Amino acid sequence: MEKRLHIEMIGDGSQDTVVILVHTEEGITGAAEVDSSPYGVKAVIEMPDSHMVCRGLREIVVGEDAFDVEKIWRKMYQLSLYHGRRGLVIHAMSGIDMAIWDAIGKKLSLPVSKLLGGTYRQKIQAYCSVLMPDTEKEIHELVERHMQKGYRGMKLGWGALGQSFEKDLQLVKWAREALGWDKYLMIDVGMKWTDVKGAIKAAKAMEEYGVHWIEEPFSPDSLDAYARLAASTSIHIAGGEEVGTIHEYLQLLDKNCVDIVQPDLSRCGGLTVGRKLADICERRHVTVVPHAFKTHLLMAATLQFTASLPDAWYLEFCEQDTVLRRELTSTLFEVDSDGFVSIPQTPGFGIELDWDALERYRVDG
Repeated sequence: MEKRLHIEMIGDGSQDTVVILVHTEEGITGAAEVDSSPYGVKAVIEMPDSHMVCRGLREIVVGEDAFDVEKIWRKMYQLSLYHGRRGLVIHAMSGIDMAIWDAIGKKLSLPVSKLLGGTYRQKIQAYCSVLMPDTEKEIHELVERHMQKGYRGMKLGWGALGQSFEKDLQLVKWAREALGWDKYLMIDVGMKWTDVKGAIKAAKAMEEYGVHWIEEPFSPDSLDAYARLAASTSIHIAGGEEVGTIHEYLQLLDKNCVDIVQPDLSRCGGLTVGRKLADICERRHVTVVPHAFKTHLLMAATLQFTASLPDAWYLEFCEQDTVLRRELTSTLFEVDSDGFVSIPQTPGFGIELDWDALERYRVDG
């Protein structure tokens, strides 16, 4: 009998990546990464043109002036209408967009935050972001290992969550006991809840444990479910990492689905969309806390974006121990003893790839 290889899919976005490089005629290289299907993103960029609104992104972008970043975004969107508008094409556009911003910053010798409107802060409080273990012992070991680094809060997500409401409550109880009451506790359900009334009951029970926010309780398409839950609990409801373009964010906001919007810059449309979303959220008094469960390359872009926000709460600091997080970049961000991460004030995103590691782990195909 043939044996099939079993790979456990646990929602760890840092186990693989697709790196986007944009080169200028002057020899400047902008870099970014995308939290999506690497092979899918590669295909969207490299595919040959089919017709006027079904074109590969590389053919659309090559030859443009990097300073026309808004124009380039619109051109990519319009010329991929047939197969794009959401999902994978927006993810690929996000990576290209961020890499262009990085290149512009390097050209002007300015951090990207200056290009986005200004630097409001030079450091940001981080929260530890890890996958939810299955047992009380594992949770206590995880909390003990990471919280001694200085974090003021921890988010536990995906993993063992979503098996049942009863199990979710038990996991939250163990997490609070391990953290104590002087630290923020955030729970990422990973879109696994489907019963709205059960979700409301669970959220009300979680209020007893001081949960700061519940993240992605439902599928991003379940707008009514989000709205009903948000209106029924004192816990902040967070979401938006799966959402792309301003059109979808407006749906979330118009229906009062979330208290905290979490754009992933590598999936929402890049910094060009991120800065527009920040303005909209400011007018609606909705907090922006970007999603960034990837390597230090996406974290660098997220730090620059966070520096440009007038009001910023936290930085998501992915603590999954993967090879790419350790080796893809020559710069590795660290949390100081007070739980803050310094934001680079150097050109572009302020981070450099480890080119040897890039070649060592590169997969063509």
